[in-house]
Amino acid sequence: MKCEELYFKTYGREPEAAAFCPYRISPLGAHIDHQGGKINGLAIDKGIHIVYSRKENGVVEVRSLNFPGRAQFHVNSIPERRVNDWADHLRGAALQLRGKYPLCYGMSAVIEGQLPVGGLSSSAAVIITFLSALARVNEIHLEEWETIMMAKTAENKYVGVNCGKLDQSCEVLCRKDQLLYLDCADDSYELIPWTGAPFKIGVFFSGLERSLVSSAYNLRQDECKAAAYSLLAFAGLDYGKFGDVRLRDVPSDVFQEYKEMLPASFRRRAEHYFSEYRRAEEGAKVWRRGDLETYGQLVFESGRSSVENYECGCPELIALYRILTETEGIYGGRFSGAGFKGCCMALVDPARAEQVLQSVEERYLEAFPDLAGKYLGTLCDSADGVVL
Repeated sequence: MKCEELYFKTYGREPEAAAFCPYRISPLGAHIDHQGGKINGLAIDKGIHIVYSRKENGVVEVRSLNFPGRAQFHVNSIPERRVNDWADHLRGAALQLRGKYPLCYGMSAVIEGQLPVGGLSSSAAVIITFLSALARVNEIHLEEWETIMMAKTAENKYVGVNCGKLDQSCEVLCRKDQLLYLDCADDSYELIPWTGAPFKIGVFFSGLERSLVSSAYNLRQDECKAAAYSLLAFAGLDYGKFGDVRLRDVPSDVFQEYKEMLPASFRRRAEHYFSEYRRAEEGAKVWRRGDLETYGQLVFESGRSSVENYECGCPELIALYRILTETEGIYGGRFSGAGFKGCCMALVDPARAEQVLQSVEERYLEAFPDLAGKYLGTLCDSADGVVL
C-alpha cells in the first residue's frame, strides 16, 4: 500500500499497526435512515487504510495520500470547533473518544482512500478507521454500536453533516455476501445471506466530487421534518418539538389522507420516504429468495424516486443513472450516497461486467467529454465491516 511507503519515507521506520474500514453501498433505503426508516446495505472490498504507531507524548500527527497538509493536535487539546479541512473528521472522532475515555497516547499515521471521494461514505470510513486506531493505541476496546454512534455524532456535531446511521452501521456491521437489513428507529438488524446467482458491485464515479456540508443534504432533512411536523398537526396528533419529529412518526394512512395539504416539495420528500420504506422492506424479502432480477428493479425504482421525489443529483449524475437503466448486464442501479455529485452503484452480471464498464464509460463520456480522465468505473465485491 502507498500509505506504508509514505509512512516509511516520513518516519524512517515501519508502522507498528494497520487498520481498514470498507466503503459501503445502500441499494435500498436511501435518504430515509435519518427519518427512522429501514435500510439495505453492503460493505465493499475497497475502503480506507491507515498505518500508524503510538506516540507517547499524546500528539496525533496524520498525513493523507488523498488530501494536502498534515493534521496535528494533542489528544487533550483538540479544537472545539471545526477547522474546515479534511482533518475535521479526525478531530471530531478524537473528541468523541476523549469524551468517554481518558486518552494518554497519540499516534503518527498515514491514511489512504482507495477510491475517489463521493457516494461511498468515505467520510464515515475515515472516522471509523481513525477512531479504531486511536482507541487501540490507548488500549480501549470499542463495541460495535459504541463505534457507530461515536462516528455518527462526530459527523453530526463536529463536521456539520446531519447524517443518519446508515453509513456507520454498514461499515461496522456488514459481513461478506450478507445484506444488512437495519431498522434505524430501534437499531434492530438482520444479516441476510445471499443464495442467488453471483453478482459484482459496479461503482461509477461521475468525475465530480462533493461535500455534504455545502450540498442540499441538510436542507432535504429539514424538508422531511417539516413534512412530518405538518402531517401530524393536520391529523391532530402530538407533534412535539420540531427537532425531534421524523417521518417514521407519521402513519402511512395519515400521509395518504393529508398529503395534498403539504407544499409540493414537502409532499415529494414524504412520498420518497414512504415508497422507499416499502422498497427496503420488499428488498429484504426478495434478497432472501435470491431473486436478483426483482431486487434490481427495486433499486432502479429507488433511483427514480431519488430524482423525481427527493430531487437530488446533478445533470451528470442523473445522466449516469439513466445510462445504467439502459445498459444490458445491469440488474439495478442508483445514486450511491446522497446523490449530490459523487457516484452511482449497480448490481452487475459478472459474465457481462467488462462490457458494462466499457459501455457505461463510452456513453457517459460522449455526453460529458470534459470529464475524461476524471470519470472512473470499477468493480467490487461485498466485504466484512471494520475489525475492531
